[in-house]
Amino acid sequence: MATARSRPTPAGYRCAECGWRTAKWVGRCPECESWGTVQEAEPTAAGRVQAATVAPSRRARPITDVPTDPVARRPTGEGELDRVLGGGIVPGSVILLSGEPGVGKSTLLLAVASRVAAKGARVLYVSAEESLGQVRMRAERTGSLSPTLFLSAETDLAVVLGQIDEVQPNLVIVDSVQTVSTAEATGIAGGPGQVREVAASLTRVAKERNIPVLLVGHVTKDGQIAGPRVLEHLVDVVCHFEGDRGTALRFVRAVKNRFGPTDEVGCFEMSGEGIVGVPDPSGLFLSRAVGTEPGTCVTLALEGRRAIPVEVQALVVPTSAPNPRLVVNGVDSARVAMLMAVLSRHAHVAPSKPSDIYVSTVGGVKIVEPAVDLAIALALASAITERPIRGDIAVCGEISLAGEIRPAVQASRRESEAKRLGFGTLLGPDLAWLRDAVIEAVTS
Repeated sequence: MATARSRPTPAGYRCAECGWRTAKWVGRCPECESWGTVQEAEPTAAGRVQAATVAPSRRARPITDVPTDPVARRPTGEGELDRVLGGGIVPGSVILLSGEPGVGKSTLLLAVASRVAAKGARVLYVSAEESLGQVRMRAERTGSLSPTLFLSAETDLAVVLGQIDEVQPNLVIVDSVQTVSTAEATGIAGGPGQVREVAASLTRVAKERNIPVLLVGHVTKDGQIAGPRVLEHLVDVVCHFEGDRGTALRFVRAVKNRFGPTDEVGCFEMSGEGIVGVPDPSGLFLSRAVGTEPGTCVTLALEGRRAIPVEVQALVVPTSAPNPRLVVNGVDSARVAMLMAVLSRHAHVAPSKPSDIYVSTVGGVKIVEPAVDLAIALALASAITERPIRGDIAVCGEISLAGEIRPAVQASRRESEAKRLGFGTLLGPDLAWLRDAVIEAVTS
């Protein structure tokens, strides 16, 4: 009887840039979005691949017998950034900071480098996008000069590693990971293969030498970190730097943190002299018109673990246009339209004539949580009835289509912050119906 030979098993197709596999050929890799990189993989003989068994050098231990060592952290000198990181930078960790172009990533990290160097540590700042003169000019403007802060303008990974060997720094900052390339990987700088290899090499150096590394990451037009998804898996901490160019406020929030929480938010303010932390941002989103002008109402919004008072303003103007406009800034337009319908149905508060409706937050802050519903509804009711909201109240609560006010998450934290700021009454789930809220809040 003839012995059946093992036939080669087709391995499908594989992307040469990021390694993504598929059973059918496609022209564009859906993982790294590169064209023409999907090629047929080499077939493997069925039954020939078998993992070898190796005796472990260290036996597995019960989790209850594993000792817990406290994580040593080094403060950066920026209190708001330390808040997000959980108290400071862990030696040997790799931190990725991403954000829109021009939001202030380089300015923030240059300030961090200066403050760390001012304590006597050696810091290596690798700028792969700017010249040494440009970085020096920014450092002079922001007061970030220090003799132990070393600058290097290199785009070759091998040269960057050589600089680390020569300087022997206590902190390395690479701006940015998408502009550094290596001859060990194929593709252009910023491609998935290059970004993966550069990040892996820097991570390996950080772990072997116990040096923290800060990486700047670009983002796509959708706000996602550019490059392969494996970049976020390689690093220990992923932080997003958010902010509107029209405002001076910036937020840093951690979306991944192996050494701390991910529900902390750091507040910064951008100025001509640089970027500074804002430990108490309570006055940034309030105007002097609270309690005196119709159409204004204060709510307590949560940014991470921090409750921030935000003023919501509404304006209702009669119009002769066939299609009245709804213009919003900082809140969801669909949510505002729904609240207008709830006001009309359950509170019997609606414009007597076709009107344009404008809703905005003070300071350009964006609020997406449902707890702002009650503030929007009361601001609209105040603008329609032309009666101001009492200035000593702040409101929180989600409004359902039935007109019911539901409690906001972490109400106790919001209430304590409201009392600290002098707001005597925090309306919310204690009021059963929207009609009662309007009668209670709007002065006669």
